[in-house]
Amino acid sequence: MRARTDLAIELDEELSGALGVEKSASSDGDINVTRIRITSHEGEKAMRRRKGSYVTVEFPQLYKITDYSGLKNALIKELKDLLPEGPDRVLVVGLGNTDITPDAVGPLTAGKILATRHISGQFADGIGLKGLKSVSVLSPGVLGQTGIESVELIKGAAQAVKPAAVIIIDSLASRSTERLFRTVQLSDAGISPGSGVKNSRREINSETLGVPVIAMGVPTVMDAEALAYELTGRETEKSSGMFVTPKEVDMLCGRISDILAAALNVFLQPDIDEDIVAGLV
Repeated sequence: MRARTDLAIELDEELSGALGVEKSASSDGDINVTRIRITSHEGEKAMRRRKGSYVTVEFPQLYKITDYSGLKNALIKELKDLLPEGPDRVLVVGLGNTDITPDAVGPLTAGKILATRHISGQFADGIGLKGLKSVSVLSPGVLGQTGIESVELIKGAAQAVKPAAVIIIDSLASRSTERLFRTVQLSDAGISPGSGVKNSRREINSETLGVPVIAMGVPTVMDAEALAYELTGRETEKSSGMFVTPKEVDMLCGRISDILAAALNVFLQPDIDEDIVAGLV
């Protein structure tokens, strides 16, 4: 039994060149970027993913990185490629549950995004923030907390603020310990909340929201079966339903959310000095 994964790069490694799947890779220092594009129905069927782009940014262990600027700039570049029209009027959504640490990357990141929709243009100009873009931020919680599907809350918010695009941050699952908290996946194909822990909810994508949707995900957990296979080379016949995460998960969630938020704030406010934006959050 193959352990599940949310990462397109791991599915591509398993399939090794499926029809309707394009792949390219590049490196800049210790940052590796793999771009996978599913272009046809055959590719969708093989990868079990919607058509679209899936970008994987891989980097060293977080505690070994002393300067995050290279990783931050790589994420900004990929965001610009996925949203070439620019960041005007964006809704940022942090999916997850702050009561469960490996599932907290989305809300932690959302809490560090500069929300600006309530600041009018003239007021922004008057306080030295000319060119400030409209950004709204939402952390909808999870179904067990609210009794409301995340997609329903996000659709309601989108109808109110009328964003030109939605960016969603969530926690994912990987098949490899080497990718936990060392990978960011970006995609323009949307996201299925809870898929990382086999609790998939209704999909959130451009069809359900009516605007471009960019998903940013960080693998924070893996199946216990995936870990057993990595250690022994033997597949199990049934699932235990258990997941594992690094023991330093609290620190790792904090650091990766800092990096994601820093990249997003720069991307969302291209006309404002980066240090000024950081000081306002």
